Amino acid sequence: MRKRKYYLSLTDTEYHLVIQCLLDLRNALIAQGKYTDGVDEVIIKLTK
Repeated sequence: MRKRKYYLSLTDTEYHLVIQCLLDLRNALIAQGKYTDGVDEVIIKLTK
């Protein structure tokens, strides 16, 4: 069974806001000493 693919249609402003929020979340996780693997994967997928 294949996984469904989802596509988001974002404006430039929305795209930059999503990336900034993910980076803020990543920095908060690093400050707490937690793993950032999940957030890193999402950032990579969004920037491709």
